[in-house]
Amino acid sequence: MHVLAVFCHPRRDSFSGAVLDRFAQGAREAGHSVEVADLHAEGFDPVFKAGDFIQFEGGAMPPDVLAEQARVERCDALAFVFPIWWYGMPAMFKGWLDRVWSNGWAYHWEHDPEGSLLKPRPCTFLCPTGASPAMMQRGGYGADLDNLWRRGVLGYCGVKPIRIELLLDAAFDTGNGAHAAHLETAYRAGREIGA
Repeated sequence: MHVLAVFCHPRRDSFSGAVLDRFAQGAREAGHSVEVADLHAEGFDPVFKAGDFIQFEGGAMPPDVLAEQARVERCDALAFVFPIWWYGMPAMFKGWLDRVWSNGWAYHWEHDPEGSLLKPRPCTFLCPTGASPAMMQRGGYGADLDNLWRRGVLGYCGVKPIRIELLLDAAFDTGNGAHAAHLETAYRAGREIGA
């Protein structure tokens, strides 16, 4: 399969970058090709502007959006690698979704839509976060994110199956083995994507 890995972190040498590398290694060892969309390094503009509303009028999207949509169309599987900040996705990644997953391409704009315009394909989220397991459980944040992403975002656009890995306690390498375990999770996710 051809895997598109969308990476969102301002520093490629971050722990999120290491997660991306291990995922890509696993996917390549499983025989897949991997294309990385590094949103920060490539200078993607995440700001939804007045021109982006053309999607609701049946017009053509801006060239930068069309280029990102072509990447998605080429892939057989998706991976999203970004840190959890303030219990959500970074603004850059949210802006990528806002602009790229547009009406008329990813979904039909209607009152109560059913189905998607995109073909089903597996998607893996690999999301390092500084939150501890107790923090996530106490607030119910893990379940909330899972429901939001699985049903409210990608489910709305027909993407499935979806694997969500919240890599907890990842802000500091405290020697407790969390980083090594998370990198192994990322490697396995690459090996198993589409399986």
